[in-house]
Amino acid sequence: MTSLESMDLDFVRLGSTGIETSELQFGTWRFGKETETGTVEIDEERAYELLDAYEAAGGRYIDTADVYGGGKSEEWIGNWLADRDRERFTIASKIYWQIRDGDPNSAGNNRKNLRHRIDAILERLDTDYIDVLYIHRWDDETPTRELLRTLDGFVRDGKVHYLGASTLRPNAWKVAKANEIAERKGWEPFSVVQPRYNLVDREIEGDYLEMSRHYGLAVCPWSPLGQGFLTGKYTRDDGLVGESRVAESSRFEQSYLVAENFDVHDELDAVAEAVNATPAQTALAWLMHRDGVTAPIVGARTVEQLEENLVAATIDLDEGQVRRLTEAMSGPYYRL
Repeated sequence: MTSLESMDLDFVRLGSTGIETSELQFGTWRFGKETETGTVEIDEERAYELLDAYEAAGGRYIDTADVYGGGKSEEWIGNWLADRDRERFTIASKIYWQIRDGDPNSAGNNRKNLRHRIDAILERLDTDYIDVLYIHRWDDETPTRELLRTLDGFVRDGKVHYLGASTLRPNAWKVAKANEIAERKGWEPFSVVQPRYNLVDREIEGDYLEMSRHYGLAVCPWSPLGQGFLTGKYTRDDGLVGESRVAESSRFEQSYLVAENFDVHDELDAVAEAVNATPAQTALAWLMHRDGVTAPIVGARTVEQLEENLVAATIDLDEGQVRRLTEAMSGPYYRL
């Protein structure tokens, strides 16, 4: 297997912005995350090991959010960056989820909440600016003009370079409407979107990807391995045997462990064998070959998992293999 030290991830243009990003971004949503049993999925020491490994492979784009690990993710990234050249890294974070019980203004995209939380993000990351600020969800209670004017102020103040919208699969029109308003007002538009997208989660094919192309938006998908389904760890017969996430088991089983998804996985396994790669690497390689996708976000619990994921950047699928995987899922958009 290719070692991280021998890799050198390529850079790709971040949509229509003037900057470039690593072709695989590193997601830190598990940093400091507590499980139901009270254990931490990735502790501080492991977080630094993973960041070191990503850097060793040439990775320069780190994705986080102010609620990941209750803020620990940002704090640890800030500590890690302290010994490095900040300018060499692209850092993205997100705002939306409620952070104070009983305070409705501590959630959503209202101006009060955004202004308070951007300063807290910068403090935890120990930086003067972040490169991409996402709204983590759309807030229908906050007028779009209020949201955009506030975000534009962050860019004008130098606290943020670019704006993004995360997890808005059914709401492509809301991003389009916002960018039309921004253009008329001379405000900063959304430049990056972050939807769920993988071989079996294909909702964005159609209007969402068309909207992204029209506005020149970078598309940086999360959950590129379908919450682990596309790694090959589940089988038709065994299902969730030995799976630890008891609370999510029913939802995961209903969403992923279904016949049509296993049919897709059969095709994935066949292509993976043909290119001498793992199913996870092949699923990531397919996503990287998809027209309109800028850079998937990968995560890992261990350095070994991260290495397996990053090696996907070295796998070259031919046109027939990409088509075979694309058409493995039936549906109105899946043959685009």
